Amino acid sequence: MVSTTTDERYAKVREIICDVLEIEEDEIEPEALFVENYGADSLQAIEILSSLEKSFGIVIDQSELARMVNLEAVNDVVTEAFEKK
Repeated sequence: MVSTTTDERYAKVREIICDVLEIEEDEIEPEALFVENYGADSLQAIEILSSLEKSFGIVIDQSELARMVNLEAVNDVVTEAFEKK
């Protein structure tokens, strides 16, 4: 696994979320809620989680899904997973 900078990681997290939610990258706000603002469902949340795991070579516990409500929170979860690695 290639190490990434915090900025690169954030950009990739953003890209994955936009891809799964089928929104443009300029449409997503760091604190906008996936369900309320973008109509996300639980399957999309799981897809985001598995895409993050594959892209970064990390493991994210399913219990973290409850925290993964917006871009900022997802980035925090990914950062914590990297710290545990």
